[in-house]
Amino acid sequence: MNTRSINAYFSKTTHAAPLAVFRILFGILMAGSMIRFAAKGWIREMYIEPVFFFSYSGFEWVKPMGEWTYLIFFVCGFSALFVSLGYKYRIAIISFFLSFTYIELMDKTTYLNHYYFISILSFLMIFLPAHVTFSVDAWRDKKLRSVKVPVWTIHSLKMLLCMVYFYAGLAKLNSDWLLHAMPLKIWLSANHTIPILGDLFQQEWSYYLMSWAGAVYDLSIPFLLLMKRTRVLAFGLVVIFHGLTSLLFPIGMFPYIMIVSALIFFDSSVHQKILNRISHILNIQKERFENGKIYEFSRSLTRNIAIGTVGLFFIIQILVPFRYLLYPDELFWTEEGYRFSWRVMLMEKAGRANFKVVDPVSSQSFIVDNMEFLTDFQEKEMATQPDFILEYAHFLEKHYQEKGITDPEIYVESYITLNGRRSQRYVNPDIDLTRTDSIQNQRDILLPFEDKILGL
Repeated sequence: MNTRSINAYFSKTTHAAPLAVFRILFGILMAGSMIRFAAKGWIREMYIEPVFFFSYSGFEWVKPMGEWTYLIFFVCGFSALFVSLGYKYRIAIISFFLSFTYIELMDKTTYLNHYYFISILSFLMIFLPAHVTFSVDAWRDKKLRSVKVPVWTIHSLKMLLCMVYFYAGLAKLNSDWLLHAMPLKIWLSANHTIPILGDLFQQEWSYYLMSWAGAVYDLSIPFLLLMKRTRVLAFGLVVIFHGLTSLLFPIGMFPYIMIVSALIFFDSSVHQKILNRISHILNIQKERFENGKIYEFSRSLTRNIAIGTVGLFFIIQILVPFRYLLYPDELFWTEEGYRFSWRVMLMEKAGRANFKVVDPVSSQSFIVDNMEFLTDFQEKEMATQPDFILEYAHFLEKHYQEKGITDPEIYVESYITLNGRRSQRYVNPDIDLTRTDSIQNQRDILLPFEDKILGL
């Protein structure tokens, strides 16, 4: 592609309605998510009551702030509402991105792919003119009001969604998923109480059918959504797939976010009908926004920075999921490079980890009561992830130093089962974890994986 073709592409425009609809629905869902989180008491349960929090490397300074943690959720919720309304949009979307990402980083225990998706999506939206029509900002500012936007702003949202699906599909091309129907065999068989489907999920063939269907769906749905002939069918599949996952698995708002996001693939005429409907319900004069103006960035430098940042953003998103190739050993065992790579629901890991503290001076030892420091959820996540185990061990080291043990040694006896395999010892029980760096050398504490998982 030559320079002229590139310039021609970035000069193309399209109707702004898809961006407006995406902004409205995204903001509503995110505001609802914050309300739901608070209403269920999860803010206190997850971010105020625990004694200890697991940190992401490089973000150890991000911690809950006691009762002030409520304020972060308050800011996040109202920012999402303002995004939906298109009120002070730039400030609102930046505030949402920062507050939501801060919430995500407060405790690594709560990591989910869809939290990461929302963070990077909201970052991307900072650079998109999603407020130039059907927004409070456009209602108040005639100069901002536009009916056309650069086509790349909508294509960028489509590209991000396609990447999420396609990478999730690639990750399913492994022997556990395709040849052994794991971990769906474990999860689906547990849903025997669901009417009609419960009996189906007790059949061996259904596990393989669902596993293969999931891989085919993730790999094909981006292309089906992109093609006009198959778009309606594809959207129906999106609704069925995410409706089913919402029924079977406790993954919160993610299915609804993906259903709403898939609307971006439809032509602008569909989005204009949605805006017409909203206008009718709320008695909004939609004609006020239809001035025929084409949105332009305030300066060419601003435009170039936006395009350059979005371009760099996608380069990073393309490369990050493949960083696991830089690490040796089995990915599902060590989990190095597992997070932020769209590996959605590929593992069922369960286990236990009992920590022993040894005072080298007196040679006395004792077993740690994990419940003194961790919630049930934190302990469950810690027991199966080596970086969690090491971080917790270093926390215990500092804790017992404060209790008077000058140089405590920390050992762990841990066993885990991975995707239905027999329980296997996980961490070498003879290694003093306080002598191992919790970031660079986490794989050094693990015993070898006694099996092999083929595939990507």
